[in-house]
Amino acid sequence: MSKPKILVARCFFPEVIARLEQYFEVEANQSDETWSKAQLTERLQGKDGAFTTGGDRIDAEVLAACPGLKICANMAVGYNNFDIDAMTAAGVLATNAPDVLTETTADFGFALMMATARRVTESEHYLRAGKWSKWSYDMFAGSDIHGATLGILGMGRIGQGIAKRRAHGFGMKVIYHNRSRLDAALEAECKASYVSKEELLKTADHLVLVLPYSPASHHTIGAAELALMKPTANLINIARAALWTMWRWPQP
Repeated sequence: MSKPKILVARCFFPEVIARLEQYFEVEANQSDETWSKAQLTERLQGKDGAFTTGGDRIDAEVLAACPGLKICANMAVGYNNFDIDAMTAAGVLATNAPDVLTETTADFGFALMMATARRVTESEHYLRAGKWSKWSYDMFAGSDIHGATLGILGMGRIGQGIAKRRAHGFGMKVIYHNRSRLDAALEAECKASYVSKEELLKTADHLVLVLPYSPASHHTIGAAELALMKPTANLINIARAALWTMWRWPQP
């Protein structure tokens, strides 16, 4: 009996590929090429399943060209690269990997906030370019984290993780806006206060975007929102790029 055929769309750990090969006939993109939609569709021909990443768009056009496809497993928490309605209509199972990166992403978000506030990347580039010659009192002074107001737009698992990191040692005031308000016990645990989106934008010294991507959150932040923020505020997006108005889905 022949093994089901699957496509691994991006380079992945060799030991995982070897494990998959015990059960499937695997075509793996171990050279890690970035495929266009047409190239992805071509490689999905005759496949029963696909192991995808967030950049691999699976929509009605792809599904129509690949009638044998039964499952697409996303190596990501998000799945906005999947057209769920089209996959449901075609009877193709969609899976993702929720919760695996909650604490890791919260760590990363806090690290980006600190690096942005203290202008770490700018100053490193300045140094490596050979521009530093002497100390100056106002050189890359940046802005403080301690005692500042942290705003969180999107208070799910990752947003809550960021909120819990802020107070112990940093003494930050935390405000948030979410589609639905947290219950009182969880708010107290996060030491966070619910505010309107407008107040969040106007008040935050450091604003972190942690919204899941959906049509409702598409282009959440644009010129009007930026105009409401303090000129000194920092904006950190650890969610999908399409929350920004300046981003467009790349064309094949």
